Amino acid sequence: MNGDHGVMKKEMMAILACPVCKADLDLEIESANGDEIMSGTLTCKRLGETYQIEDGAPNLLPPEYRTPSLSSR
Repeated sequence: MNGDHGVMKKEMMAILACPVCKADLDLEIESANGDEIMSGTLTCKRLGETYQIEDGAPNLLPPEYRTPSLSSR
């Protein structure tokens, strides 16, 4: 195992969906390392809700279950 199994990859966009309405997501990449997305935003095409990618991990918790990150304070 190469140790990067938890990192968001571009190919994951084929299976990811909005956790609220199951619509497709748009990807905006802020930083990447090859096909690994280190930071960016996923946006629901139907609701416009955004989900952050930080340190290679997408936060797909519905809005009511999220706590503000330290970087957004």
